[in-house]
Amino acid sequence: MALACRCGSPAPRARGVTLIEMITVVLISGIVLAVVAIFIRKPVEGYFDVTRRAELADTAETALRRMTRDLRLALPNSVRVSGNYLEFLETSGGGRYRADFTAAGGGDPLDFNDVGGDTSFDVVGPVPTIAAGAQVAVFNLGPGFAGADAYQGAGNNRAAVAGVSGGTITLAAPKRFPFESPGKRFHVVTGPVSYECDPASGVLRRYSGYPINAAQATPPAGGAQALLATNVSSCAFQYEPNVLARRYGIVSIRLGLSKDGESVSLYAQAHVPNVP
Repeated sequence: MALACRCGSPAPRARGVTLIEMITVVLISGIVLAVVAIFIRKPVEGYFDVTRRAELADTAETALRRMTRDLRLALPNSVRVSGNYLEFLETSGGGRYRADFTAAGGGDPLDFNDVGGDTSFDVVGPVPTIAAGAQVAVFNLGPGFAGADAYQGAGNNRAAVAGVSGGTITLAAPKRFPFESPGKRFHVVTGPVSYECDPASGVLRRYSGYPINAAQATPPAGGAQALLATNVSSCAFQYEPNVLARRYGIVSIRLGLSKDGESVSLYAQAHVPNVP
C-alpha cells in the first residue's frame, strides 16, 4: 500500500491584525472612555470643590481663632476700629497694687498725690510676669478720657517698668498716674496690635511691635507684620463697647475667602473685659 507524502509543503501563515481592525478598536475605546468620563466627571469635580472649600474654611477659622484669642488679652477700653483696621493694646497679665501702708507703717503703696511721681509700688497678691520693655497701665477708660487714655501721649496712664524684685515693681522713671483704679488694679501692657483686612489685595495681616500712637495709624509704621490669610474677598470689624454697663465690649468679625469659584464666609465674636 502506497503512502502519500506531503513532505516539503508550506506551513499555514499566522493571520495578523489589519489596519481597519486597529482603527475600530481605537474608536470603540474612545467611545467607552468618553462615556466613563461623563459619569465620573461630576464626582471628581465635586471632590476638588469640597477640598477647596475645606481649605478656605480652615484658613478663615484659624485666623479668627487667632484674633479672638488676642482680643481676650486686650487692655480694657483699648479696642478701636477704623475701616478695615482693628487695633488694641495687648496685655500679658495684671494684678492689684498696694493702696495704703500696712498697720505697722510698712509696705510701698502706689502714690497718686506726689507731683514728682512715684518710682515703685508693691503688688498685693500674685506678681505677674513682666517682660523687658513692658509697661503698667492704671485705670484705662480709652479714647476721649484725658489722663485715662493709654493711647494718649503726655499725661497718660502708663509707665515703663524697670524691673521686679519680690513683690515690688520698680518703674523706669517717676510717674504720677492721673487716676486711681476703684479696684486697685493695674495691667501689664506689652504693646499695640493691629489687624488689617484688605480685600483689594486679598490678605489679612497682623502688626505688632510698633510704637503706641494717639491716633490710629492705618497701617501702623514700624514693628513687624505677619500674613494670616490670603484669598480674602470681604471683611468687616465692628466694636460695641457698652455691653452690660461698660463692663464688657464685643468685637464682631466677618471674614470671607474666595478661590477658584468657591467661597466661604465666617463670623465670630470676642468678648473683651472693659473693667479698668
